[in-house]
Amino acid sequence: MSGPEPAPPPVSALEPWPDTVRWQPISRDLIWVELLRLAMGLAVLLVGLGVGWALSGHRLVGVAFGVVLLLGLWRAVAIVRAVHAWGYAERENDLLVRHGLLVRRLSIVPYSRMQFVDVSAGPLERAFGLATVQLHTAAAASDARVPGLRPAEASRLRDRLTALGEDRAEGL
Repeated sequence: MSGPEPAPPPVSALEPWPDTVRWQPISRDLIWVELLRLAMGLAVLLVGLGVGWALSGHRLVGVAFGVVLLLGLWRAVAIVRAVHAWGYAERENDLLVRHGLLVRRLSIVPYSRMQFVDVSAGPLERAFGLATVQLHTAAAASDARVPGLRPAEASRLRDRLTALGEDRAEGL
């Protein structure tokens, strides 16, 4: 005869993300958008370092070139992992947005606190058929965003959040 099962160890508010909600992932195409942004920045930096190295021949410029390459590779791996960490969940009274690897962030935005919702898409995002939904509240620190959404999903989320925000605000 065995004794009672031990209680599960206590879990912090962020470890793991709350599993009482159904998390919606963002599009994995955001990885390509972020990798292209990184590649463009690295290209400018590496060309500058390469020209400096060719003209000066100084060993430290070559070392800097190598360090930038290694940091770029590390950042590329971090981008892939970071995109997988993004998610959002629509609940009855609020929207949850999670992201982050080293520092995990969970934003809970009550529908009644939303002032307006933006949908934006830069050139790279448009090229990959993506958009970002930005929520604005009275407190600037509580603004949340959900990147990497397909335009139809971004529009649906914007319209739903706007309608829920208006309904909740009327009840105040």
